Amino acid sequence: MKKVRDCRLCEAHLPLGPQPVLRASVTARVLIVGQAPGTKVHATGIPWNDPSGDRLRDWLGLSRDQFYDETKIAIVPAGLCYPGRTKGGDAPPRPECAPLWHPPLRALMPNLGLTLLCGAHAQAYYLGDRRHKTLAETVAHWRDVLPDFIPTPHPSPRNRLWLRKHAWFEAEVVPEMRRRVQRLLKD
Repeated sequence: MKKVRDCRLCEAHLPLGPQPVLRASVTARVLIVGQAPGTKVHATGIPWNDPSGDRLRDWLGLSRDQFYDETKIAIVPAGLCYPGRTKGGDAPPRPECAPLWHPPLRALMPNLGLTLLCGAHAQAYYLGDRRHKTLAETVAHWRDVLPDFIPTPHPSPRNRLWLRKHAWFEAEVVPEMRRRVQRLLKD
């Protein structure tokens, strides 16, 4: 973990400098892969420490204490550092990050029973050709990548319209995701 936290590979491209934000342990049962830390997460060093995290914890039916118990839940975004902004919001995760750090980190977590892929960048990295043309189609075909993965939209407040338009996600996927996570945390 120290090697990951000391990473400076893309320092020249990071407007706030490198500060890898992740949580992981050898005993983790669930891995949450988001996109990349936002400015609030960069400042605090606590992943999902923002309104997106509030929604994600609600989807999972977990308290903050349960969610941040890294002996059970690992949090490793596709990009470990804040990537900066573009016209439409935060920039995408740096492309070097996931290929460099995810394989060795996953190898350190042999007890993972489920990986949640929150957003298109996490899905692109983990699902590759199994990803569909749009995020909505990928999420709609969530059963196709079980039992290893569940793809979700990013829980950002900016996605309220997506969630209203695709009400089936909270009606069908969230209850199953919550059930699987709860079961894994009890094992």
